[in-house]
Amino acid sequence: MWAICKKEFRQFFSNLTGYITIILFLLLNGLMLFVFSNFNILDYGYATLENFFQLAPFILLFLIPAVTMRLFPDEWRNGTIETLLTRPLTAQQIVFGKYLAALLVVVIALLPTLTYLFTLKAMAADGTSLDTGGIIGSYIGLFFLCAAFTAIGVCCSVYTTNQVVAFLLSGFVCFIFYSGFTAVSLLLGAGLDYTIEMLGMDFHYRSLSKGVIDSRDVIYFLSIIFFALFLTVQHTGGKKQAHS
Repeated sequence: MWAICKKEFRQFFSNLTGYITIILFLLLNGLMLFVFSNFNILDYGYATLENFFQLAPFILLFLIPAVTMRLFPDEWRNGTIETLLTRPLTAQQIVFGKYLAALLVVVIALLPTLTYLFTLKAMAADGTSLDTGGIIGSYIGLFFLCAAFTAIGVCCSVYTTNQVVAFLLSGFVCFIFYSGFTAVSLLLGAGLDYTIEMLGMDFHYRSLSKGVIDSRDVIYFLSIIFFALFLTVQHTGGKKQAHS
């Protein structure tokens, strides 16, 4: 598993595509948060990263599919899928190796955003005015959101041999899971609206962003990750048996 993880991680940064993807993610965040007036956190009368945590999930809807779209389609394009499936590796090792590599890339992309926290703290009149608990909870929620998006992206990539299709499919599925249920709940109005909203990632992400780590939110994200990776392992296992 770790050999697969290291291979995929090195391959992502073996050309400019990986670096450009991360740079564009950070550049877009920076422009939206410090330049454009609609999200500019400098226009607030107090130090807060609320705009970043509202904006980040929608940017991740593009970043994470861009990271995961090549995981399995690349194997088909390069003709290495048969070699991979016939090696003494289980389907679980193949899938989890690729998943961990993609998640590590996404986490590396998020790490520079911590500079926003230090920037705000330095600019604040009183360093203690920052809602540290809320920010920590938001970063934890953002990590779980990234982990779930990555699992969905890996799952979508295994069902196609085309990178563009994998990108579009994973972006669409992630968007539905993040915003779709909330949109449906708004249409329903009173009654089932709260129950429907609880099925979406947005609800649990916002819950974690309050700074209180609720086991129900953690279990929800872990369930999404487990189910997506389970489907990926099942499909990969079927392919491996066909090549054995």
